[in-house]
Amino acid sequence: MILLRSTAYSLYLVALTIVMGVLAFPIRLFAARLALPYAKLWCRLLIGGLRVLCGTTFRVEGLQRLPADGAFLIASQHQSAFDTLVWMLLLPKPAYVMKQELTRIPLVGPMLLLTGMVPVERGARSKAMRSLLKETAKAAANGRQIIIFPEGTRVAPGEIVPLKPGVAAMARHASLPVYPVATDSGRYWGRKGFFKRPGVISIVIGEKLEVEKRGDLLDEIRTAWRAGERRIGGETVGEVTGPNARD
Repeated sequence: MILLRSTAYSLYLVALTIVMGVLAFPIRLFAARLALPYAKLWCRLLIGGLRVLCGTTFRVEGLQRLPADGAFLIASQHQSAFDTLVWMLLLPKPAYVMKQELTRIPLVGPMLLLTGMVPVERGARSKAMRSLLKETAKAAANGRQIIIFPEGTRVAPGEIVPLKPGVAAMARHASLPVYPVATDSGRYWGRKGFFKRPGVISIVIGEKLEVEKRGDLLDEIRTAWRAGERRIGGETVGEVTGPNARD
């Protein structure tokens, strides 16, 4: 049943993306201001299809902690592609930090740029950081809520990896508060992307963190994630190795 449901959803995702990608041409040419609302609709339909076809829904704890508008940073765990969709529904003006190569995907890539997402060239570190900070300042000036995944890639539930320092540099450069977010999305939408399982994905938003020293913020994010994991279920707490290890 999970195989059939997952197959149906994959077909739905591809078909919806192609149709909406083609229908987006008038927006790209004549109505750029509609790009973000259009992208939000695409994400809403994808998450709605996930509920109908796969029986997968989500819940959010701590949403009231987020400001109603204005710029801030979301530092979220990243376990599945679901994490790259859901904030389009939860925030008024979201802007994801994403791999630059995504902007080269036909139909989708041009819309990502038009909606004001923040592409990063991961290969060139110093150049990438300068570009990231420039785009962060631009997004903050436009009142965007910036979503970044400090783990740098999708990570399986229970797996612990060192956090990337970009989130601290962004917060410091643009004087933005950081809201840590824990999730268990990987339990229901696999890291590889195909299998989707029925159930309720949990998203737990922690208390606001103010940036001071880079290392302190990364440790505070990790600590907040652990607290969120305990609220979700407690099984995903583990030891940290590398630059984010705690005594």
